[in-house]
Amino acid sequence: MIELTKRLLIAAEGGEPVCLTSVLEPGPMPLEAGARMLVERTGQRMGSLGDVDLDDQVAAFAAEAFSRHITQTLYVSPKGLTDRVVHGATAIYMEVVEAKPVFLIVGGGHIGRALAKLADFVDFHVAVLDDREEFANAERIPWADEILCDDYEAALDRYPINSATYITLVTRGHKQDELSLRRCLGRGAAYLGMIGSKRRTSTVLRHLAEEGYDQAELDRVRTPIGLNIGAETPEEIAISIMAEVIMFRRGGDGAVMYHR
Repeated sequence: MIELTKRLLIAAEGGEPVCLTSVLEPGPMPLEAGARMLVERTGQRMGSLGDVDLDDQVAAFAAEAFSRHITQTLYVSPKGLTDRVVHGATAIYMEVVEAKPVFLIVGGGHIGRALAKLADFVDFHVAVLDDREEFANAERIPWADEILCDDYEAALDRYPINSATYITLVTRGHKQDELSLRRCLGRGAAYLGMIGSKRRTSTVLRHLAEEGYDQAELDRVRTPIGLNIGAETPEEIAISIMAEVIMFRRGGDGAVMYHR
């Protein structure tokens, strides 16, 4: 149990993520509530839920959990594990334990400020970059974990971008967006989005393609950014952007859930 706890702490503090599974409700199976098992990306396991076949099922399901950053309850049904509620069934909790993902907001204007508040609310590590001191300060954006007041290109060159970094380019103009995009391409960010109209963003991407930037990397740029919810105000636009980031991170499709 001590080794299991140590491994969870390593993951939470920035080490390799690990999938935690535990028995919530034993149901009809002879299990002990609270029994835990860790599953690594490699498939290696630590601990047991108390049943060899169940351990195998859970480990197989966990293999796809990492890409979706899962936190959910699963139920043991006759057809296998499901996330649909099955009353009276054995219930298993599954969570990918990892450090907070980084939400890097390039541009501290009205939309950037609103994005910082939302990103903090949904538990990202929030970093805001702007080259203007009046926009990049803790008094104006108290929700940010990091505030960088610096030249866009220089700051982005130094910033540690990786597969846990979600980047939104919402600067004051297309020139700054294009300069920033150049510094972010090809660095393995989980998400890279740029604000702007279809015409404006298409022009930026065409410029970079003509200069020889890898087309596959350009195709990964989410632009225009956000979901189409008819947003008008900076706060509404920030919500549409954050909704797209969450959709992208959790594997959603953005479809309306209304159903009768």
